[in-house]
Amino acid sequence: MNEINNNERMNEIEQKLHQSQEDLWRVFRIMAEFVEGFEAMAKIKPSIVVFGSARVKPGHKYYKLTVEVAKNIVKRGFGIITGGGPGIMEAANRGAKEAGGSSTGINIELPHEQNANPYIDKDKLLTFRYFFVRKLMFFKYAQGYILMPGGFGTIDEGFEVLTLIQTGKTSKFPVVLMGSEYWNSLIDWVKEKQLKEGYISKEDLDLFTITDNPEEAANILYNFHKGKKFTPNF
Repeated sequence: MNEINNNERMNEIEQKLHQSQEDLWRVFRIMAEFVEGFEAMAKIKPSIVVFGSARVKPGHKYYKLTVEVAKNIVKRGFGIITGGGPGIMEAANRGAKEAGGSSTGINIELPHEQNANPYIDKDKLLTFRYFFVRKLMFFKYAQGYILMPGGFGTIDEGFEVLTLIQTGKTSKFPVVLMGSEYWNSLIDWVKEKQLKEGYISKEDLDLFTITDNPEEAANILYNFHKGKKFTPNF
């Protein structure tokens, strides 16, 4: 009986040691992704991040709107950064490419592989294993955000960046929501529930702007930075 208990304890110790070794190597992989990401992103010109659905097809009104806003942003001296995939991301990279601007894609490894879109500059395609490392690259190096309609990921990224600005964990920079018919009901809920019930302050509504005009969106980004020095956000 004692021998059985000893064997069980030994097996338990071996399992814990194995898990500890796996966690240690995972830390090194994460560190390597951070280093590679920081080195690559530091070389990219000041850029605007465009978030939105991967499921929007070419020809859709939001695809076309994204191409136009990306072109307008490039004309004002910025590059474009996206998640590197299809849909809205492709449209933003396409607009940057067609306007002769810097076009960066920060892709993610997924169980069902997300192929990078063809409009990313060859020297500006990064692929990450971990979502949280990838998100940090967006938040650290963006000079502003365009949020197009999208799913859970888009909403997650949008609210996270607003939270970072709200709490002072990142420098303040412009966040522009485009596709008003998509966003209006969500913003109405924010006002009716979060604001009225005291979960946010009135000033928090000034952290973002809604517009459907590509030129106005680009001007908001340009005017915010006019005369300022571009630096990472933290």
